[in-house]
Amino acid sequence: MGLTTDLVNGIVSLVISVAITVAMADEDDGPYDLSDMALAVAITGFLSGFFTSYSAK
Repeated sequence: MGLTTDLVNGIVSLVISVAITVAMADEDDGPYDLSDMALAVAITGFLSGFFTSYSAK
């Protein structure tokens, strides 16, 4: 139950973070592309959800 719960929490955090970022992002030209930003948010969202769940035990 431990590792699978942590992975699920990481995936849920990833989906929520990316969905909000893509929905709120501007289409203006900036220093970063939307796909680059979504990838960065996906990585940090997953790690945040995973390690928060892992360390809360």
